[in-house]
Amino acid sequence: MKSFHKHSILLWIALTSSYCFAQTTSLSGKVTDNGEPLPLANVLLKGTEIGTATDIDGAFELTDIPAGDYMVLVTSLGYQPYQTKINLGAGAHKTINIQLEASAQSLEETVVTGTLKPVSRLESPVPVEVYSPAFLKKNPTASVFDALQNVNGVRPQINCNVCNTGDIHINGLEGPYTLVLIDGMPIVSGLGTVYGLTGIPNSLIAQIEIVKGPASSLYGSEAVGGLINIITKKAISAPEFFADGFATGWGEYNLDVGSKISVSDKTNLLLGINYFNYDVPVDNNGDNFTDLTLQDRISLFQKWDFEREHNRLLSLAGRFFYEDRWGGEMQWTPEYRGGDEIYGESIYTRRWELLGKYQLPFEEKFLLSFSYNDHNQNSVYGDTEYLADQRIGFAQLTWDRTAGNHDLLFGSAVRYNYYDDNTPATTEADKIWIPSVFAQDEYSFAPKHSFLAGLRYDYDQRHGNILTPRAAYKWKISDNDIFRVNAGTGFRVVNLFTEDHAALTGSREVVIAEELKPERSVNVNINYLKKIYSDNGTFIGLDASAFYTRFSNVILPDYETNPNQIIYDNLDGKSVSQGISANVDIAFPSSFKIMVGATWQDVSNTENGVTQQQILTESITATWNLSYTFRSLHLTADYTGNLYGPMRLPLLGDLDPRSEYSPTWSIQNIQFTYKGLNNFEVYGGIKNLLDWTPNRGNPFIIARASDPFDKEVTFDNNGNAVATPNNPYALTFDPSYVYGPNQGIRGFFGLRYTVF
Repeated sequence: MKSFHKHSILLWIALTSSYCFAQTTSLSGKVTDNGEPLPLANVLLKGTEIGTATDIDGAFELTDIPAGDYMVLVTSLGYQPYQTKINLGAGAHKTINIQLEASAQSLEETVVTGTLKPVSRLESPVPVEVYSPAFLKKNPTASVFDALQNVNGVRPQINCNVCNTGDIHINGLEGPYTLVLIDGMPIVSGLGTVYGLTGIPNSLIAQIEIVKGPASSLYGSEAVGGLINIITKKAISAPEFFADGFATGWGEYNLDVGSKISVSDKTNLLLGINYFNYDVPVDNNGDNFTDLTLQDRISLFQKWDFEREHNRLLSLAGRFFYEDRWGGEMQWTPEYRGGDEIYGESIYTRRWELLGKYQLPFEEKFLLSFSYNDHNQNSVYGDTEYLADQRIGFAQLTWDRTAGNHDLLFGSAVRYNYYDDNTPATTEADKIWIPSVFAQDEYSFAPKHSFLAGLRYDYDQRHGNILTPRAAYKWKISDNDIFRVNAGTGFRVVNLFTEDHAALTGSREVVIAEELKPERSVNVNINYLKKIYSDNGTFIGLDASAFYTRFSNVILPDYETNPNQIIYDNLDGKSVSQGISANVDIAFPSSFKIMVGATWQDVSNTENGVTQQQILTESITATWNLSYTFRSLHLTADYTGNLYGPMRLPLLGDLDPRSEYSPTWSIQNIQFTYKGLNNFEVYGGIKNLLDWTPNRGNPFIIARASDPFDKEVTFDNNGNAVATPNNPYALTFDPSYVYGPNQGIRGFFGLRYTVF
């Protein structure tokens, strides 16, 4: 009997054990950073002892998990913790893919912009600043142009009070000196410099890389002052579906929607749509002109990623963009377009872009990159019509290999530019092919020391042979200290009307004094990068630079010689941009983060022994971001802002009552984000907390806003305005006196929905 009971008990134990085993489940997946596998990330089921670390491919697997509901926590040094709720049914197997976002203390990002090859930010001989989607979310904007306002040393400059178009300044240099890339392709140039920085869905951006200083040895003539590379997400690593929409108190509406589609086992498609609308004219400064240009635009984006043998790269992307924008007198309607009754600036922009990358099927690493864009612009500035077409084709082949202590890169590129417009400066369509070859060698001559040398050759049939060398030295003092010195030259061919729309707006006559010569520059940049990890878990990152750039043959618009003209001429002297810049990132264990940056710069022009501060260029800038997460409330508060020191402004003569210099001014914002809902983020806040606008301290911003066609202006025999009772300051209509946005304080509210 005892034996019977003993066997019964053993049988019961066996059966219950089998039953319990049958009730367990398993969990597997992959952890990535912008589509790249992230090894050694910790994966834990909160409240249990079940956990593991990802392997070299970023993969993980947890087995023998009792069925139930769990919170999955994923952590890795330099990344924001990620957690998500899951339900594990009895006997089931669940797969999840997780993408971590870099935190403020991450200095290990992979960058490609500085050397045209993927490399750790710490190992790059060229200083590269990296900004993640998390940074862009701290102050949500409808365009990349606006998103860069809180990057130290980078300023979105509005060039026209009426149409509100602008460009990006780096270290005080004008927008055309900055090359903007999308996935490494130079498709935002010429006309796109002014109108191509909007409509890129922020939700599709993986990271933004910024190089300050010339990069012409790799990227050609437009990378004189620096470059911005907007890198889009890989389809395979993007969320299954995402949507992000917000509205402001001014009546602005922005919507980003995207989805990842698995077309086949080896083909993934990323789709994205951006729509922005603002159609409520506002005139808070009382000049009868719109304070903000009205806009209606849509952008469609798609990117195909193909899996190939040996992880070889193949991707193809395309974007279509259309925008209708207008600004002007409050009573303007489309029926007045191009007439001289009611002043308005109306711009229809249509552009499409194609870009791709293909790694050739060889053991050696050959990468073929290509892009093409077509830009059509139909615009009027008052009664001045500006019709322009631009087409840019680009192809590049690079060979990347290592030979001993030498990290080599060889490349060949060809660029086709087509441009035509209806201005007197363009008598016939400009068509040009620019072939190029370049080489780069990073030589590690000692364990902590490396030297990079690069040289690029371009042939421009308008200007002949162009050589642009570059050299860089890196001293890796320790794993936490990097010292870099970079030097290089730049070369730029100028197309005025595609780059400077101040030449079209207002009533000033455009004068081109002579045949303009290409601009040349020499730059030196010294950089120090330091990271500190304290015993209590606090992280401090320091990135400091000193820079010096000297230009010859620089082309600047002269607003001052004749108040009725904009005169373009090569400077008979020198132009210098010099300064120091520093960024400090601090992350406390308490979820409090600080990002502060400041730049002092001196940008001046010297001609005939007289040195003047460059017009519309600030001497001091500062940016900040203070962030704190209330973990128990799932709430994050972000306080962001910028500050700009005085800049010299374009006046119309000695009688002009407006200030010659701008005041020190600041735009500050606050935002609260709630993440306590599954797959949802709710955010809202206030933009321009101080309600600052540039009309403070000025009698007016737009000169002669009441007479935009100068019908009541009296001119002398030399074409200069004469003071009269109805024009006591001897002014003509001019909207070029602009240095900041006219938007005042406003609230905003938004909602994000993401499914991984």
